[in-house]
Amino acid sequence: MHRIRFALALAGLLVAMTAATMQAQTDKEGSSMPKVGDTAPDFTLKYFDGGNLKDVKLSDYRGKKNVVLAFYIFAFTGG
Repeated sequence: MHRIRFALALAGLLVAMTAATMQAQTDKEGSSMPKVGDTAPDFTLKYFDGGNLKDVKLSDYRGKKNVVLAFYIFAFTGG
């Protein structure tokens, strides 16, 4: 009888933990993750022009040129 109670309590705890984790992930994604088609937030990156490191901002091109943002996971890392 004690084993059944323990198993039910453990199962309830696992369900509660799973639900809490899923809710936290949904809250995180809903608040900060952009969706396809959203306007990208402004950001600054460094680039090398052949002699010096310079800053370039996305806002420098907004309304002037089309910009495609692409992210390559593990690019140039050998991973």
